[in-house]
Amino acid sequence: MTQYILALDQGTTSSRAIVFDRAGAVVARAQKEFTQHFPQPGWVEHDAAEIWSTQSGVMQEALSSAGLRAADLAAIGITNQRETVVVWNRLSGQPIGRAIVWQDRRTAGLCDELRAAGKADLIKQKTGLELDAYFSGTKVRWLLDHVPGARAQAEAGELCFGTVDSWLVYKLTGGLHVTDASNASRTLLYDIHAGGWDDGLLTLLDVPRSMLPEVRSSSEVYGQTSKGLLGAQVPIGGIAGDQQAATFGQACLDVGMAKNTYGTGCFMLLNTGAQAVDSAHRLLTTVAWQLAGQRTYALEGGVFVAGAVVQWLRDGLGLIRHSSEVEALATSVPDSGGVVLVPAFVGLGAPYWDPYARGTVVGLTRGTTGAHIARAALESVAFQSAELLEAMQQDTARGGTQVHELRVDGGGAGNDAMMQFQADILGVPVVRPKITETTALGAAYLAGLAVGFWQDQDELKALWQVDRRFEPGMGRDEAQGRLQTWKRAVERSRDWAKPG
Repeated sequence: MTQYILALDQGTTSSRAIVFDRAGAVVARAQKEFTQHFPQPGWVEHDAAEIWSTQSGVMQEALSSAGLRAADLAAIGITNQRETVVVWNRLSGQPIGRAIVWQDRRTAGLCDELRAAGKADLIKQKTGLELDAYFSGTKVRWLLDHVPGARAQAEAGELCFGTVDSWLVYKLTGGLHVTDASNASRTLLYDIHAGGWDDGLLTLLDVPRSMLPEVRSSSEVYGQTSKGLLGAQVPIGGIAGDQQAATFGQACLDVGMAKNTYGTGCFMLLNTGAQAVDSAHRLLTTVAWQLAGQRTYALEGGVFVAGAVVQWLRDGLGLIRHSSEVEALATSVPDSGGVVLVPAFVGLGAPYWDPYARGTVVGLTRGTTGAHIARAALESVAFQSAELLEAMQQDTARGGTQVHELRVDGGGAGNDAMMQFQADILGVPVVRPKITETTALGAAYLAGLAVGFWQDQDELKALWQVDRRFEPGMGRDEAQGRLQTWKRAVERSRDWAKPG
């Protein structure tokens, strides 16, 4: 009997493969970084062929490390960096150029043009997304407009467009062209209410329908790996974008459950069930996953700079030599000494969406030390996350949804001081699970459900276990006062780099 699921976790800076057993525990893992290309300021690119070579390499390495063969696998699940765009020739399988990464800003001008033409509300109404260069649709348009011959090839039906999940499935299977609803919902081309590619949006962005992958559920058998790839054919049974997969891996399967991933940035998702909640606070409405044809929706908010502020303390200010030292430095003082740090190094995400905001430190005195700045840096992550949850609570209050705890994962979730402060500011418990590989675990769960490796969502809920629970210890008046001070500091960072 096959006893394992292989999850492929294709991220922004590395490709990973993790083998899970029936308890959801990690049996083996392998990881390999790949090249980041920055051809011009604001441009970020990946070599799609290198993405495939690193992903296929770690897939083999993880199996070898676990002493397993392909025949020991029940299924493969895929999770991926979202919004990154690959366009390739349908017959040769060769990309027409480098992949344009989600961080890339080259299409900001096109977004400004569409906004000036009054298209932002239409796009938000259909897709649940802000009109921003972050998403995939304008990147596809750019490739068709700037790669010689690309548009003619696309109109002749010779090109495939896909997010990274589609590219991996194509390579794994030798030609299958599919995606899932969670990834489709990040493209600016998919109507999240109708559940399909939208002809009006395709016309608006001038993207031929023939390029698009078939949209499938997040958990079903799409096909099998090619015969010569692993030594035995393995079903591919799960696909979800990384943040949606992490939400599934955290077993946030009921309405009102929320998770926050603390990485370079933060991504918070709140399960809103069958209702696509329209945010009044510029949060994103997205497909969390689709199972058996039924879509589950989520509200999502992003913090652009979270773990990156710790890297800045290390590399920019030299306050610490290693990121792991930040907790000790920050807790060497009882509080931030009145210092508030707004890490708007690349602007602000939700609920502000201010690309002209810049990093700001206020409240400095002669008594301020590096420890105070370090503490303010950690607190900034918690404050930004608290604003997201506050917005989510307000957006869903009319429907009676209440968040009773926040499940956390990612590297920053291991920082006890920051997690305690997060609970204090939120006023709800912050809960860290024993298995923190939640992104890959979510992909594994989706694949396992598709082949009967796990029977149902109740079984998955039972597998989720608490490592530590952080209870709020700060009075609500004090917490609200601290949050209001934070918002005053944010206002001082707003529009700083705006021309004129």
